[in-house]
Amino acid sequence: MKANMTIPPDLPKEAQEKLALMKDKLDKFSKAITKEFKEVIGVALLPPRKIHPEDKVSKEEEEKIKNGINVLVLITTEDRKDWFELKEKVTKATLKKAEEIDKTLMPTVMDLFDVRESCFDGKYDVLAMIASSAPLFDPQDILAAIKIAEVHKSMTLKKFEKYIVSYVGAGSLFRGEKSHDIDVYLIVDDTDVKKMTRAELKDKLGAIIRGMGAQASEMTGVQKLFHIQTYILTDFWDAVKDANPVIYTFLRDGVPLYDRGVFMPWKLLLKMGKIRPSPEAIEMQMDLGERLVQRTKGSLLNILGGDLYYAILNPAQAALMLYGIAPPTPKETVKLMEEVFVKKERLLEQKYVDILERIRQYYKDIEHGTVKEVSGKDIDDILTKAEDYLKRIKKLFNQIQNRRDKESVQEMYDTCISSVHDALKVSNAPVKGNVVTLFKKHLVDTRVMPAHYTDIIKLVIKTKEEYAKKKLSSSELEKVRKEARLLIKAVVEYIQRKRGYELERARIRFKYENKFGDVLLLDTIAFIIKDIDAEEKEIVKAALKSDGSLGSEEKSSLEELEKHLANMKMPNKVFIKERIFEDLRRLFGKDVEILVNY
Repeated sequence: MKANMTIPPDLPKEAQEKLALMKDKLDKFSKAITKEFKEVIGVALLPPRKIHPEDKVSKEEEEKIKNGINVLVLITTEDRKDWFELKEKVTKATLKKAEEIDKTLMPTVMDLFDVRESCFDGKYDVLAMIASSAPLFDPQDILAAIKIAEVHKSMTLKKFEKYIVSYVGAGSLFRGEKSHDIDVYLIVDDTDVKKMTRAELKDKLGAIIRGMGAQASEMTGVQKLFHIQTYILTDFWDAVKDANPVIYTFLRDGVPLYDRGVFMPWKLLLKMGKIRPSPEAIEMQMDLGERLVQRTKGSLLNILGGDLYYAILNPAQAALMLYGIAPPTPKETVKLMEEVFVKKERLLEQKYVDILERIRQYYKDIEHGTVKEVSGKDIDDILTKAEDYLKRIKKLFNQIQNRRDKESVQEMYDTCISSVHDALKVSNAPVKGNVVTLFKKHLVDTRVMPAHYTDIIKLVIKTKEEYAKKKLSSSELEKVRKEARLLIKAVVEYIQRKRGYELERARIRFKYENKFGDVLLLDTIAFIIKDIDAEEKEIVKAALKSDGSLGSEEKSSLEELEKHLANMKMPNKVFIKERIFEDLRRLFGKDVEILVNY
C-alpha cells in the first residue's frame, strides 16, 4: 500500500506548499528504508506527539517535538535468531536516513512482536496509535488490519461493553503474513442473560456486530474482506474442554486487542500445557474422523446419484420439450432421446444417449442399494463425460431451435397467405394472382381492412425469403411473428363475421316438441342440427335435390360441417321450395313449426 496523502485545496497557499514538501520527504524516506530492509512491513505517518506535564524535557527538545514529523517503521523479526541486532541495525539506519532527508523526521522503529507483546500485557495504546496513523507503505495490509479492527472494536465496546469480554485478532495478518482477509473474534458473556436465550443473544449481537463491521470497512476504506466471528462464553468454554482444534489454534495464535481477563489466562494455560483434552474429547475427535470419512463417501454417492444425474437428465428433458414432446419420465427420456434425435432426426450421436443411460443406471443402483460406494476416479470419469454431454446437448438445442424457426417461418407464411385467400373467397374476390395486389384491391381499397395490413403481408413474404438466406436474427424473427399474429387475428375475425352473416341467409330454424333445430342449405347439401341446445349436437346431412327436397339422411359431425363451410362459396340468394317443409314434417312430426325473424 503506497501513500495516499491528499492535500486539501481550500488550505492557504503556504500550508499547501508545506504539506506538499512534507509528502515528498515522507515518500523519499519510505522508499529508501523499504528498499534497504526487506524486514520493513509498514511505514506510517503518526499524529504529533503530545508532551505531558510530567515529561521532563528541555525547551530545545520540546521545540523539536513540536516541529517534528513522527513516522512509524514497523518490522518483523519472526524466526530470526539475531532479532535484537536486526532491530538495532534498522533503528540506526532509519535515524541516519531521516537525518539526511530532513532533521524534523522522527522515526520510531517497532517490531510486530513488540506490538503483540503489548497486547498480551493489556497495553492497547500502541494499537490506538497505529490506528490513527496514515499508512505510507503497507504491502501486507498489517496497518490496515489494525486500523479497521480498532475502529470496529471501539464501535462495539461503546454499545456492548457489558457483554464483550474479549476482542481477538487472528489469522495470517496478525502473524505478520500476507493474507486475503482480516479475521477477528469476539467472546460474548452469556452467563448473566435473563431476557433472552443464549442462542438469541448470540444471533442478535452477532448480526449487529457484523453490521458494525461493514460500517468500519466503509469508514476506514480498507478493501480486504473483514470477517467477524462471535462466540458466547459458555460455548467457547465447552469447545476448550472438548479439544476443538479450531479453538486451540485460536488460543495459540490469537492476539487480544481487548481482554477482560478471559482470553489471556486460557492462552497462558495452553502454553503451559495445563489445558489438555479429556479422554472423551480425544475419542470424540477420533470418531469424528471416521464419521467424516463416511460422510465423504456418502457425499460422493450423492454427487453421482443426485447432482450429476439431474445435471444430464434435465437438459435432455428440456431438449425433448423444445422439440414438442410433453415432459417424459426419466426412463422414457432415454428411449425418446434415442428414437427422436438419434434415429429419426439424426441430430445426435448414440454415445451421448449411452452416457445418459449409464448415469441413470448408476442412479437406480444407488437408489436400490446395489451400489454403496463410488471412487473419486469414477466421479472424475463421469464428470468429464457429463461436461462433454452438456456441450453436445447445448449444440442440439441450437439445431432444434433452427429447425423450429424454419418450420415456424414456413407455418407463419402459409397461415397468413391461406387466411388472406379465405378472406378473398368470402368477399367473392379472385384468389389467383399477386396476393398483395388482390388484398389491397378487394379488402383495403374497399375499406374492409386497414392499409397497414398490406405492409404486414409484404413483411411476411420478405421474411420467408430472407430467412432462407440466413439474414434474420431470432429477435427480428419474433417481431415479424408478432405482426403476423395481428394480421391473422384480424382476417379470421372478418371471415367469421362474413360467413356468419351469409350463413344466416341459408339457415332455416324450426321448432318441434320443446326443441329447436337448424337446417343449413349449402349449395347441393343440407346439414340438419336436430337440437341446437344439446351439449353433444346430433348432426345429419342429406343431398339437396333440384326440386327442393332432401335425399337420404347420413350421420355427420360438427367438424365435417365446419370443413364444408370453409371450402364452399356461400350463395348470394337462397330459395326455399315447399318440398323441404314436407321433409321436415316427415322427420320431426306434423306439428313442426318454421321460425321467422328469430
